[in-house]
Amino acid sequence: MKRLLAIALLFLVILVFGWQLWPEEPTTPTSYAGLGESTDEFRQAQPGTVLRFPEDHGPHPDYRIEWWYLTANLAAKDGRHFGAQWTLFRQAMAPSDPQPGANETPWASRQLWMAHAALSTPEDHRFSERFARGGVGQAGVKTKPFDAWIDNWSLKTVDDKSGFERLVVTAGGEDFGYRLNLDAQGPLVRHGEQGFSQKSADGQGSMYYSQPFFQVSGEVWVDGEPITVTGRAWLDREWSSQLLGPTQSGWDWFSLHLDSGAKLMAFRLRGGGETGKEESYLSGSWITPKGEIMPLKPNELSLEPREYQSVVGREVPTRWRIQVPDHDLDVEVRARHSNQWMNTSFPYWEGMVEVSGSNDGEGYLEMTGYADE
Repeated sequence: MKRLLAIALLFLVILVFGWQLWPEEPTTPTSYAGLGESTDEFRQAQPGTVLRFPEDHGPHPDYRIEWWYLTANLAAKDGRHFGAQWTLFRQAMAPSDPQPGANETPWASRQLWMAHAALSTPEDHRFSERFARGGVGQAGVKTKPFDAWIDNWSLKTVDDKSGFERLVVTAGGEDFGYRLNLDAQGPLVRHGEQGFSQKSADGQGSMYYSQPFFQVSGEVWVDGEPITVTGRAWLDREWSSQLLGPTQSGWDWFSLHLDSGAKLMAFRLRGGGETGKEESYLSGSWITPKGEIMPLKPNELSLEPREYQSVVGREVPTRWRIQVPDHDLDVEVRARHSNQWMNTSFPYWEGMVEVSGSNDGEGYLEMTGYADE
């Protein structure tokens, strides 16, 4: 859900646009994109926080960072595979907006917004990026009925219901686009400790839940050509104020649909593990076909890179071995093609993968923090 990437990107937005929003100078992050900095002025994600729906589908402005993150594995009738990503990020530059009367301009809002849309085709990867400021109607999220938008990109309910049961997502760039209908065939799932997902041995974490059971139908457009597609999608919701420990520098994040009907969310945060700063911190969730969720501790799964490929000057692991012994899972996860690179303001790898071994399937992988060659 994903995803930690949101914070790195939104810190960049602060540095670019923050000075224009109000007089105070933004603070330049001192660790990797500021992910490990203390943020005592904001509310902290912690165990024991009770998630409430549909309220938590909406924004949490008293937390520093937040995202709505959709990935979809799609197939055309002729067998071609496509992957779609739609992400809306929110960043608070201060714990609250000015009190009424303190500043009459809507530009005084302390909320910044950014969005990414991408389409992976069998041959290439296409993406687009947008930015917005809060308070002026250009971007936002409401819960009744649910609607998340930036400009004319949107993820919203198809009727007056306020939940995530039936949604439609639309977005596009100069040479691609999509309109996908999402129909939930299972329940929402809470990761970690009833929704608190720990991200380091020091205890940092986020509030994190998902809807991994979407069945998809709709169209994608490639160079103006409409293509009918069906498939599976995964929606992540996550918010936090201090997500990582100070020694963590990058991450590898998987969301997998297995053909058995089970789902797997797993991540590796490089650095800040249980025994020292050089060890990765592992965590995940095993989700049964009925939506029962079983948290996975660091010693209950293995994420092992098996093959690296050069992608825009970076050596990136595009083939992995994943093991979850308690659930008899031992699989190879391979990128459908290596160059699914998001050359956005803060670049990263995000794309569709295929699963084979003890259980076949498909899913998405996100990787950040890999240096230039």
